[in-house]
Amino acid sequence: MSPGSGASTSRDGGSFDTFFEGWLVRHEHYLEELLTAQQQLREYQGDDVKDLITRVLSHYQQYFEEKSRVAQRNVFLVFAPTWLSSLECASLWITGFKPGFALRLVFSSVQDLSREQNERIERLMEETKVEERVLNDELARVQESVAAPPLLEMARQQARRMNVEGGREEALLTLRKALEEVVAGADLLRMTTTMKVVEILKPEQNVRYLTAATQLFLNLRNLGLQKDANTKG
Repeated sequence: MSPGSGASTSRDGGSFDTFFEGWLVRHEHYLEELLTAQQQLREYQGDDVKDLITRVLSHYQQYFEEKSRVAQRNVFLVFAPTWLSSLECASLWITGFKPGFALRLVFSSVQDLSREQNERIERLMEETKVEERVLNDELARVQESVAAPPLLEMARQQARRMNVEGGREEALLTLRKALEEVVAGADLLRMTTTMKVVEILKPEQNVRYLTAATQLFLNLRNLGLQKDANTKG
């Protein structure tokens, strides 16, 4: 079988499903830690807060690293992730959260921004919008390249876990490489934007920000699973 065969697709998706289940358990534990820290900040030592922030960021980094491995093996999977609910899939921007949304979350979760912090976040928002447009344009260019029937049909075959051979496989590999680059760029923007936010905020502000982000992720997931269950029922 070729690298893009049905068996490979099933194995890669199943592997990430297993990782994601364990990651979600850890995600819930981190939310509990963040909520406790938020409620008891006065009792926490500075190093304890910084350690928690570092561990939470590392937790998110693990997700992106594992997702990157899946994308390198079969990028079509991350565009139609089996491990997410329909609602979560509908909220995706290039296989993940939109960086600009993470910045808007700062204003809703952190109410004591200084004037300098506010200005830095606003500048970062403008810079991020530019980067988002660049990636949107790049994805549009890739999509236009598959508008011709042969390439479009290959993408459909891949999504259906069908084998592709010969010259058609070579063209598909070119398409996959282009999509991998767009996804890698989007994930990099997501992480760098988050890290810049963390640098701007004070430790106690980061606790509130990361609590809101972690809680929002779980709320969206729970709502999505409930909607999917109701639809099937």
